[in-house]
Amino acid sequence: MKISTRNVGKCKVLDCSGQITLGPATAALRKAIREAAQDGTKRIVLNLADVNFMDSPGIGELISGYIHLKNQGGNLSLLHLDKRIDQLLVTAKLRVVFDVFDDERKALEGC
Repeated sequence: MKISTRNVGKCKVLDCSGQITLGPATAALRKAIREAAQDGTKRIVLNLADVNFMDSPGIGELISGYIHLKNQGGNLSLLHLDKRIDQLLVTAKLRVVFDVFDDERKALEGC
């Protein structure tokens, strides 16, 4: 999995590609979210347009990042979910937890 970070206003966008599965990928996602929040960034948008698979530890890492940011007064939003990943969030009743967007401009409003 590859992750690149971009600053957009007061937000950070993490562009992810590949698969988010247990092991190096979930560790990389955890590190990227925490590093992005170190400078006080309160809003992080995970762009998952190029993520084609996520397992349950990957979902767990999304939740961990969400909680980490919420505890700091921030928010983690999801952008461009694959249909299978979106359905996984719906099935796990987690879709209502995250702000999910299909349009980057809307995801970044207020930044």
